[in-house]
Amino acid sequence: MGNLEVISINFWNIVISLCNLLLIFLIVKKFLYAPVHKMLAERKAKIDGDYTAAAKAKADAEAQEAAYRQKLDGAKEEADALIKAAVADADRRSDEILSEAKEKADGILRRAETEADLEMKKAEEGIKTEIVGVSAALAEKLLGREIHEADHRVLIDDFLSEVGNSDDQRK
Repeated sequence: MGNLEVISINFWNIVISLCNLLLIFLIVKKFLYAPVHKMLAERKAKIDGDYTAAAKAKADAEAQEAAYRQKLDGAKEEADALIKAAVADADRRSDEILSEAKEKADGILRRAETEADLEMKKAEEGIKTEIVGVSAALAEKLLGREIHEADHRVLIDDFLSEVGNSDDQRK
C-alpha cells in the first residue's frame, strides 16, 4: 500500500496549503495590489486631468481664434470703410477742383470776351475817326469849303448806321 499514500488526500496538508495561499494572497494584496491599484488610480486621474486641460486649452484656442477672426473681420470692415471714405473725399475734392477750374476758365473767357469787345469797340471808334478824317478831307476838297466836324460827324454816323444795317441784313 505504499503507492496509495502518494495518491491519498491529507486533510491537514490541504488546510495548511489553503492557509498559506490565503496568507500569500493577503500579503500580496496589502503590499503589492493596493499600491499598484493606488498608483494606477493616480495615473488615471492625472491622465483624465491632462485630457480635461487639453480640452479646456482647445476650447480656449477656438474661442481666441473666433475672437481674432471677429477682430480681423472688424478690421477689414474698418479698412473698407476708410477706403470708401478716402475715395469719397477724393471724389469730392476732385469735383471741387474741377468746379474751381471751370469757374476760373469761365472768368478768363468772360474777361477775354470783354477785352475782345472793348478792343472791337476801340477798333470801330478808330476806324470811324479815321473815316471821318478822310471823308472830311475828301468832302472839303470836293466842296471846296470847310465842313465843321459836328456836321461831318452826323453825316458819317448816318452813313455807318446804314452800312451796319445792310451788313446785319446780309447775315
